[in-house]
Amino acid sequence: MSQAQSAENPDDPVAYFLQDIEFQGKSARTRNSYDRVLREFETYLDANGLGTLEEASYRDCMSWIHTLRGSHAESSIATYASYLHRFYSYMVQVGVFDANPMTVVIEEMDESIHTDPTRRDLSVEEMRGFVETIQHPLADAIVTTLLKTGMRSGELCNLDARDLNLDGVALSDDGIDEVRPQLQGRPDSIYVDDAPARGERINGERRDASNKRKRATVVPVDAELKATLEQWLAVRPDPVSPAEPVFVSTSRNWGERVTIDAVHHIVATNAERMGWYRTGGGADENVTPHYFRHFFTTHLRDRTGDRGIVKYLRGDVASDVIDTYTHNWGSRVRETYETHIYSLV
Repeated sequence: MSQAQSAENPDDPVAYFLQDIEFQGKSARTRNSYDRVLREFETYLDANGLGTLEEASYRDCMSWIHTLRGSHAESSIATYASYLHRFYSYMVQVGVFDANPMTVVIEEMDESIHTDPTRRDLSVEEMRGFVETIQHPLADAIVTTLLKTGMRSGELCNLDARDLNLDGVALSDDGIDEVRPQLQGRPDSIYVDDAPARGERINGERRDASNKRKRATVVPVDAELKATLEQWLAVRPDPVSPAEPVFVSTSRNWGERVTIDAVHHIVATNAERMGWYRTGGGADENVTPHYFRHFFTTHLRDRTGDRGIVKYLRGDVASDVIDTYTHNWGSRVRETYETHIYSLV
């Protein structure tokens, strides 16, 4: 069957949609989430004799959404509905389906996705106990870096050796490291770029994740993070990529740059042991890589009382503000950070 024929009447509309969003660059975790929700709706239609996905009416969609109430959080229900709406909208757009029955449902639903959900409230002491349970050097380095810098998981995945300047620590075999110009004269620091985007070739390697900060940032590395990174670098497999990724896989993709999905799996697996992660749970209960960014922001802001520096470290401020911190990096950013950053050991 040709691509044109399969587009007119695919045997499996869900598989067709998942393949398309894979071509669009969506991550495996995103595709799995769509697959789970769409298959659940498909099973519901079949079990109730309501026909196929193409035949579903807006009342069929509403009745399924209603079955979720009472067993799912409002934000989760809204997310499920948005997945179904996106599926139908796309299938109509490419000419596979004739109509999107979710349009009316979305307009009439009371539930909405919380853009700033109330999250689990963990103290520094509780987070310290969590970090102490992590034994694997890669997991320890990833979790500690996220907690100490507030960077996103994609930004962590994109770090190369040139983005890391640890005084007295060499990442290359010959002991000669070439760090970015922005790190020269700034020992014990990390450069988080704003440039990498999914699909682009950066430093000789095609990237699978994007950095989303508004402006590149130099983040201090304190003694705890430095010690953790040293322990990881001492056992890090030789990177496959000439870009020399800082974080590489120690499993089946030995030596390859870690992915967002791998980082999420590492965090979720360790958080689950603490009762801090549940499959299907929302942002209000699950500890994920993004939760660490929230934790960093909340605790460092409360300790410093300086929202500007926290925004600088997160890469959230525009050039007219960030220049102030860039020019006073040593005396203002590093000193403030080292004075107030929480201890995880």
